[in-house]
Amino acid sequence: MTDFVIPAPQTPSIPVSGGGAFPVRRVYCIGRNYAAHAVEMGHDPDREPPFFFQKNPNNLDSTGEFPYPPHSTDVHHEVELVVALKSGGSNIAIADALNHVWGYAVSLDMTRRDLQGEAKKQGRPWEIGKAFERSGPVGPLYPASQVGHPDHGRIVLKVNGALRQEGDLNQMIWKVPEMISYLSEYFELQAGDVIMAGTPSGVGPVVRGDTMEAAIDGLGSLVVKVV
Repeated sequence: MTDFVIPAPQTPSIPVSGGGAFPVRRVYCIGRNYAAHAVEMGHDPDREPPFFFQKNPNNLDSTGEFPYPPHSTDVHHEVELVVALKSGGSNIAIADALNHVWGYAVSLDMTRRDLQGEAKKQGRPWEIGKAFERSGPVGPLYPASQVGHPDHGRIVLKVNGALRQEGDLNQMIWKVPEMISYLSEYFELQAGDVIMAGTPSGVGPVVRGDTMEAAIDGLGSLVVKVV
């Protein structure tokens, strides 16, 4: 056993529907994976090679509260499908990719849009806009053994009861098996890795006091209060 010189941090985890928790190793997030969202962000939705950024494992949060972060006046919601891996490897074939999936969940990729925009203009990394504390509200994971591998189904987000985002999982430009395969060409994926699969159009700001409700067919809903 390793003798750490400071107390070891807790392992970040996602609660599992029915009990237990899924330990999180890494969080990969795909950008602009729905054509309509790519257009609203000012980009061509043609099927170019995908790109990914990362959140930190401990950014994922299941408390049901999202503290409005400092140094931003333009924080946006992005509803996303979470894909949680039970195994991994390198150069995974698309046909084999779903065999590595443990389960799925509803999540939000909260974004300090103003800080992200400044980073883009200056050609800098996005972490300051994406990987801040509790920036990944997440609902319970549902095992693929129970829900299958959803490749279609309504994905929505409401703010204070008003519909903001709506799409279908079948509108993803890069499908779940393709994302897993592509990532495995550049990283050695492992059990505990999580992929946030992109957001449909309709992203927009929230303020303190707002209530966000995200839902994906078959995966329940996630209610988060902005505090």
